[in-house]
Amino acid sequence: MGRRAVVVERLEDHPNLGEVLGVLAQLAHITDDELVRLSGAWTNTVAVASARDAALSPDSPLVCEVLAAFDALGALYAEDLAGEASYLVLAPDTVSTALKAVRDAIAGAYAKPVLTRSEHAALLAPWRAVYPRPTVDEPDLGPQAEQVKALLSLMPVLAGRCHDVSGQALFDALVDRSFAAESERAEALEAAFQAAVLTSRRRVWALVRRSGAEGLSRPCGTCRRPSGPGAVDREAQRVMALCLDAACALLVADTLPDATTALLTTPVTELVPLQRRPED
Repeated sequence: MGRRAVVVERLEDHPNLGEVLGVLAQLAHITDDELVRLSGAWTNTVAVASARDAALSPDSPLVCEVLAAFDALGALYAEDLAGEASYLVLAPDTVSTALKAVRDAIAGAYAKPVLTRSEHAALLAPWRAVYPRPTVDEPDLGPQAEQVKALLSLMPVLAGRCHDVSGQALFDALVDRSFAAESERAEALEAAFQAAVLTSRRRVWALVRRSGAEGLSRPCGTCRRPSGPGAVDREAQRVMALCLDAACALLVADTLPDATTALLTTPVTELVPLQRRPED
């Protein structure tokens, strides 16, 4: 008997949306201890391999999104897999095995509508051993989350600047700002990254930068010009760095001196006022 076909056009329409979002939201927040536990819980049995094949079949719901999530996962843990940074404590092999458990969880969550109950359980078992309860429905971007998201939402606007006069004007102004105090901003960014390391936010930092880069690399909705890294020219790279440096500074603003945060954020926020957080 064949598997039943389940057509899902958008993630928002996925019948297992809650579990999918719960897994995706946790990707940047997995701790080193949890990586060790995921690594220890994962085994590639015949049943698991068969379930994985079914989950990644062309007929599975949104399988292209699953593969994109795999790519994003690899980018978030690139430092851990390389094992070269001085602040890393886990062996790359441990991280690599843990990420196999995470990929199975992603695949199983997306493919649940076309999997048997035992197949879904087999793929999610290591994940559920570490996260027995559903997690939040979006990544935790810290106490300044709304401002971080506001900056990330700016990137697609800048990507469509070729058919948006105001977007082009903002882009040009940001290019000019990108040349100011470059060495001072580089030092401030290093301090912000160290704060991300010390507060266990370095993977969220990577998530913010990847999300922003994808936003600026989107094709224009009008002319559909080519997108991707090769389509981002030198000026766009400067603008992207300026905006994402500001977003990352906001991510760790609660642990940085105000002057450091201002140095990284002011060049952008003076042009794009962000929603202020209500006073506690």
